[in-house]
Amino acid sequence: MSIREHLRILIIVAAITLVGNLVGFKINPIEALPGMLVLLGIVTIGLLLAKIIPVKLPSIVYISLIGIILTIPGFPGSAWFTEQAGKVEFLALCTPILAYAGIASGKDLDDFKKLGWRIVVVSLFTFFGTFIGSAAIAQFMLKLTGQI
Repeated sequence: MSIREHLRILIIVAAITLVGNLVGFKINPIEALPGMLVLLGIVTIGLLLAKIIPVKLPSIVYISLIGIILTIPGFPGSAWFTEQAGKVEFLALCTPILAYAGIASGKDLDDFKKLGWRIVVVSLFTFFGTFIGSAAIAQFMLKLTGQI
């Protein structure tokens, strides 16, 4: 997929996210637009880096690193980046992504059926393992920080 196609999809997701931000969280799209543009920029740069850097790492690695670096306290503009990105609600951002994932998985339903009942067992163990692992880490960290 070319960068142009990625960018087209990202703009559609951004527009849907801004609408979700308005409907679900009553955040004016104009107010959230700078944060959305920051996030779009981070993702676009991460995708470009994944294509041009010879070390083959997933683009999410570059996207995460850019986001982390931009929000490190003391980094020039970090407070502004954090403030702007904070105006884009995480759940509003997840909605179009999860909708796309549902459509993509529905497209492969015939392949899923061919895998049989074993994939259901593996999926359940994966879901439960991830949930239990996440809950254990959260419990440990909350106790460590004195929150509970």
